[in-house]
Amino acid sequence: MKSTIENLTPTRIKVQVEVPFSELKPSLDAAYQKIASQINVPGFRKGKVPSQVIDQRVGRPAVLQEAVNEAIPKAYAEAIKNKKIYPIGRPSVEVTELKENEELKFSAEVDVRPEFETPKYKGLKLKVEKARELGEDVKKQLEDLQARFSTLSSVERASQDKDVVILDITGTKDGEQVNQYSGQGLAYTIGSNGLVPGADGVLTGVKAEQSVKLDFSPEDGPFKGLEISLDITVKAVNEKILPKADDDFAKMASEFDTLAELKKDLEEKVKQSRIVEQTYMARDKASEALIELMAKVPLPENAIDLEFEEHFKDGHGDDAHKEEFKSGSRKSMQAQFVLDKIAEEENIGVSDADLSEWISQNALKYQMPPQTFADALVRSGEITLVMGEIRRSKALTLVVKEADVTDGDGKKVDVASVLKEFVPEAE
Repeated sequence: MKSTIENLTPTRIKVQVEVPFSELKPSLDAAYQKIASQINVPGFRKGKVPSQVIDQRVGRPAVLQEAVNEAIPKAYAEAIKNKKIYPIGRPSVEVTELKENEELKFSAEVDVRPEFETPKYKGLKLKVEKARELGEDVKKQLEDLQARFSTLSSVERASQDKDVVILDITGTKDGEQVNQYSGQGLAYTIGSNGLVPGADGVLTGVKAEQSVKLDFSPEDGPFKGLEISLDITVKAVNEKILPKADDDFAKMASEFDTLAELKKDLEEKVKQSRIVEQTYMARDKASEALIELMAKVPLPENAIDLEFEEHFKDGHGDDAHKEEFKSGSRKSMQAQFVLDKIAEEENIGVSDADLSEWISQNALKYQMPPQTFADALVRSGEITLVMGEIRRSKALTLVVKEADVTDGDGKKVDVASVLKEFVPEAE
């Protein structure tokens, strides 16, 4: 097989391939076998039809076409193998010559990642927001811990924030009951925003055995956008009685002997969460900085246009949304290019442990067992895309670790002390 590669633009190449007819034999054999399994010929078992008979019944040109369709992807992959070419999307293929017993010639045009010098990514200066004050969050952490050990006391007064009410709910649509929004003896904490939109408002100030009504439209599910009416009866109002925050409580609720020790531990945990927040900010800032450094690198506009057309083929979206989408596509591609380049230079790979961690974390979002989720990724062919995203995430982590990160007061943020190899979310 012979092949040549021509640079049409900095982001598009043309691959020309010549395949001797003798090298098409495996594809021809596969074509005959496939066609034999699809046709019925009297006197022959399905799948056992001789090639001569297939030529007579189906025609040699049809067999050649099937063989060419099978051979071209392999020949194309072989032609660009080890050439330091990074294709984007599917190639546009044209068969230029096919002669019996001579050769197959075809060309393939495809968008590619442009050649560019890796920008200086070590020592980036990144400024993040100053960490929020600890006080309120430490107080809330302690209150949440107290709530876990709280008891309920029935009260005669009207319900208020943080009370636990027992509810009987009947949901209807156009007069017919909707079981999905109906139930009896449901315990609900007012203010938790865990029922339906508007529920906290109508349930505040209600006494036991009183009823309220609420109309709302679900934002998802089978009744999305439709109006559901709820008849809610408050069967009981219960006040949460929190245990007193003292040394005895600290001993009961934690491994510490004093309340002071417990509060200090909660403060340290909140401090760590603040650094994690700032680390996420630093990752976003680092990504923005890398994209800015890529501003003069040409992008494969053809690939961007194809993505744009595919996304808006149903006609939705105004001009502002379309402009935002195209801008986002360009930034995403710039980030992908530079992070791939950094990963190559730093020899960053994806281990089985990296992939397992990603699958385990993201399987939860789809409410699937990890193995089932992994099998679905393999079947769809998306496992390679996932590994690419993990590799880029590790490259971005490296950039942040080696950056100079400061807050709004100019104080250094020690992101390296908490920054691990973040796992990207599934799309």
